[in-house]
Amino acid sequence: MPGNYIPILVFLVLAFAFPVVALSLAALVRPSAQSGERLTPYECGIQPVSDSRGRYTVRFYIIAMLFVIFDVETVFLYPWAVQYKALKVFGLVEMLVFLAILLVGYVWLYKKGALEWV
Repeated sequence: MPGNYIPILVFLVLAFAFPVVALSLAALVRPSAQSGERLTPYECGIQPVSDSRGRYTVRFYIIAMLFVIFDVETVFLYPWAVQYKALKVFGLVEMLVFLAILLVGYVWLYKKGALEWV
């Protein structure tokens, strides 16, 4: 019985050893001295005029999260479209209810002003 676990043990050893060996080899190969010139960001040969880490407004993150949420919701339309003939009228009514809930969400966000980019 313990012989059945040997492939799992070998896999775990290899999964742990691969990144350790790869990072160790990279440490041996990479240059050790980092000068000030090498640490500056490269912008097409132009000297950087400001910090490369710009600040984003909170509105950008809200729009991004709303996009992800509603984009994931529309993924549920694909299986319905594939099985449309098998689901018949029940599937149509169920998808209309789903789309109505999604539309209510869009209307609510529009009225709250979350979709305005100003």
